[in-house]
Amino acid sequence: MRRVQNLQLEQFQNKWNSTVIIPKVSTDPYHSTCKFQPLSPEDVLEAASLLKSIAWSETPALPSPFSLNQTSDPARSTITVLPGREGGQWYVGDQLEVMIQIKDFLGHPKKSGGDLLLARLHNPKLDAGVVGQVVDHLNGSYSAVFLLPWEGQAQVQVTLAHSSEAITVLDRLTLEHYDRVHFKSNFFSGNITETTACNICLRHTEQPVCNYTDILTGEPWFCYKPKKLGCDTRINHRRVDYNMKILKATEEKLFQRGVNMKAFIPSSISITVLQKKKGEPQIKSSTVTSGPSGYYYNGVWQALGGSKVQQFTTASAISQCLKGKVIHMYGDSTVHQWYAYLVKVLPDLKEFNIPKPIIYPPFMALDYVNNIWVTCRHHGLPLSFTFIPTGELQYVANELDHVVGGANTVIAISMWAHFSAFPTEVYIWRMQSIRRAVVRLLTRAPGTVVVIRTGAPRAQSLSLALTNSDWYSLQKNKVLRAVFEGLNVHFVDAWEMVLAHRLPHNVHPKPPIVMNMMNVVLSYVCPQEAG
Repeated sequence: MRRVQNLQLEQFQNKWNSTVIIPKVSTDPYHSTCKFQPLSPEDVLEAASLLKSIAWSETPALPSPFSLNQTSDPARSTITVLPGREGGQWYVGDQLEVMIQIKDFLGHPKKSGGDLLLARLHNPKLDAGVVGQVVDHLNGSYSAVFLLPWEGQAQVQVTLAHSSEAITVLDRLTLEHYDRVHFKSNFFSGNITETTACNICLRHTEQPVCNYTDILTGEPWFCYKPKKLGCDTRINHRRVDYNMKILKATEEKLFQRGVNMKAFIPSSISITVLQKKKGEPQIKSSTVTSGPSGYYYNGVWQALGGSKVQQFTTASAISQCLKGKVIHMYGDSTVHQWYAYLVKVLPDLKEFNIPKPIIYPPFMALDYVNNIWVTCRHHGLPLSFTFIPTGELQYVANELDHVVGGANTVIAISMWAHFSAFPTEVYIWRMQSIRRAVVRLLTRAPGTVVVIRTGAPRAQSLSLALTNSDWYSLQKNKVLRAVFEGLNVHFVDAWEMVLAHRLPHNVHPKPPIVMNMMNVVLSYVCPQEAG
């Protein structure tokens, strides 16, 4: 099956003419409306390597005529604990491994992989949770490996987020319907107002096109030219709707919440974890080589490796950490949650209210007592907001190039949700652009603290799955980490912090999770001194 991840970058660039043109009108009916800045040879090789590294297990073609019978059914699937030490005892620090057998709706074991499974070990009474590492054996069976970080009971929970057949559909949609999120702009001059469709890529028509490609970053954006007005009369941007008429007959059956999408695999597995005995060897799985980034205990996130997560439980503790600092936040509404958190908990941090609709940035707050300045801006197009003035459409890389930086400057970035429906290449190129800006910033101001938030699981419905699937978010997360690997930046693992928590998945995590995220951020800003 042809997969987006396996497209050659050179072919992709040739298909989407790789030149940058200063915004102008094209009247050529054969004009390519997908123009990207030429990639350097290094970026081409990196992008190809990234696509190869995140390539998903081959998923089966859908049967014709389509039927659910041979597709993944979590209700009939099974989970089995693999043997640990003799006597069946488990100790803190051991790894618990379970085998998951996916079966179809007829109860037959599947023979291929490619399902998206989310695994979690938890204890509701202790408000504890940790994410399991899932390994696809490509034959219908999967391993999930859990670290045992706390003493007491631990229950296994495995969720089928998407069947392999659903991922076949999601993959096809990205390739064939990259423009399924619809955007428009208004154009205004005198008493004339016109509206046209816009996107990163526009399909070929006889209609002339306005090219709004950013001349500094090369980020592409196009609108069909209004019939009467010029390209320079564009006044705003908005998301209109989604194209939901893109599924083939009965494919919507693959996206039934609680049936074969975000549905639990039945399990009554619960083990008792004992305090480790001195000299007792740990049980380790040979299936995985990496572990979770942290876990919850008593509702508090504990990091595994790296900086210790401190608990900034009072406004005074947070103010003391941020005293004399500038915090610039860039991204989507998930980074705005961090901004809103600080405004809410810090009594002296006052928003500077610029008259405008509250739904779009920029936002700014000042604490004159502690000399704290916090700003929050969106990440530039594509944006699924409503009626953003064109003057506010700024790209993160350009914004970072205007930051002085230094030991008292904090940069927070979170951008993933608005890129879900677009080909992974688009996200790779945006992250490469931002990375170059981060490198420039850290070169001129090496003391700057840069914190990057990953994407996270979210609630799913049919419409959300087709544009903001957890599978799309997971792919973007892998790219994000790989692009910034080796740089002096810090990550907030929102994926695990949401998945490990007892609260339902939400694109905007609930306050307890946001508070834990902010404790991670503040621990990077004000690390605990040795000793």
